Amino acid sequence: MPLTSLPELASLESYAEGVRIPPGVTVPLTARVRALLDTAELRRLARVSQLGLVSLVYPGAVHSRLEHSLGVYRKSLEFLARLQHDSRFTAAVTEADAAAFVVAALVHDIGHWPFCHPIEDVGLSQFPRHESLVYGILAHGEPAAVLTRQWGLDPARVAMLITGTATDPAGRILHSLLSGPIDVDKMDYLGRDSLHAGVPYGRHFDEERLLSSLCLDEHGTTLAITDKGRTAAEMLVFARYVMFSEVYWHHAVRAATAMLQRVVWILRDALDPASTVRLDDQGFIDRLVTLAAGSPAEPLVAGLFGDHRQLLKRVASFDALGHPAIHRCLAGRTYADKVAVSGYLAAAIAKRAGIVLAADDLLIDAPPAQREVEFRLTVRNRSRHAAGESGFSWRGLGELSPVVRSLAHEQFDDLVKRVRLFAPADRAKAISDCPGLEEMILAAVGQVRKRD
Repeated sequence: MPLTSLPELASLESYAEGVRIPPGVTVPLTARVRALLDTAELRRLARVSQLGLVSLVYPGAVHSRLEHSLGVYRKSLEFLARLQHDSRFTAAVTEADAAAFVVAALVHDIGHWPFCHPIEDVGLSQFPRHESLVYGILAHGEPAAVLTRQWGLDPARVAMLITGTATDPAGRILHSLLSGPIDVDKMDYLGRDSLHAGVPYGRHFDEERLLSSLCLDEHGTTLAITDKGRTAAEMLVFARYVMFSEVYWHHAVRAATAMLQRVVWILRDALDPASTVRLDDQGFIDRLVTLAAGSPAEPLVAGLFGDHRQLLKRVASFDALGHPAIHRCLAGRTYADKVAVSGYLAAAIAKRAGIVLAADDLLIDAPPAQREVEFRLTVRNRSRHAAGESGFSWRGLGELSPVVRSLAHEQFDDLVKRVRLFAPADRAKAISDCPGLEEMILAAVGQVRKRD
């Protein structure tokens, strides 16, 4: 049966029923899509912010995970509309597979809990990765009933498409549409986050051109693009790089992130993971306020969520090019190590600068080891053989584009992902002016290594 018989794909053109979301687009809704949207599990996403702490710097960035999920769902229909003309895609992907894919796009964030990305980076074993919660949520209660009765789908199939655990050809292909160099998630959040933040950076790529160039790779196992989409793909890479540089990794956003991570670290034994992952933003904030009372976390929670925004101030910043030794010894370290280093460093600075500086007054924000911008994407080029026959050649986007290689490595990893120190405003200048700061940082790292 052709994919055009999928009700949601057919409704993409008719707009008989739909809901409007920014930037003025209609998301087509069928009865079974509405049934999923009306479950408590998806409604919770309307109360979970997409960008969390970013709104402390960009006040308009208060859009919800539900709005983003609707945008990703719509984008999944646009991907199918293009790929249904690829014979290798339709040979591998049935209508049932396509239905599971559009459901996966709609519910891909169903396991998200408030501020989970920065909290996951703390690496606490008791807090699960949000992706690991997807199957348990889909397999029980309202979502399970809707998926089995109205969609005729196994919740496990949808979960596997999201988590990338499907091993069949269709499952691998569809997961690459959900999570890959070019996917429905990135193509929605870049433009949506940019719009709500009030910046142009995430909207400066040719989305129509990129969509029209989608195809499968040489082996027919994952998403690729044709050569006509190469420039659009480069623009997407650049858009993502600038969004990380100017929005997601803005120094004040990183200050707020460092504060929240230290709060969670301090309160880690009091937080109940099982209930935390079911909360919305306000419920989580209320929980932190209650638990932090009378603890070293209290001023940090008040600075983030109280009546007066009081973010810690940046007192030092070190990139990989200008300060390779510091960047190398702190980037990618465990959060426990960074807490220990900041404790030794705070004591050393307090002694040398003659100020009061507790261990939880000085926060180290160091980048994780994984890359955020790297693109492993295959480009199909038309080629002509010596005999005059036409065919295709396949090359990586990074191989074809020095711009992409530079953005993923030198620009992002070496310059954007900096090591930063944050401290209270009233002591920031004394710390930044403290002589021998870099040497003290290296000495503090050395003390942690000796301890280990």
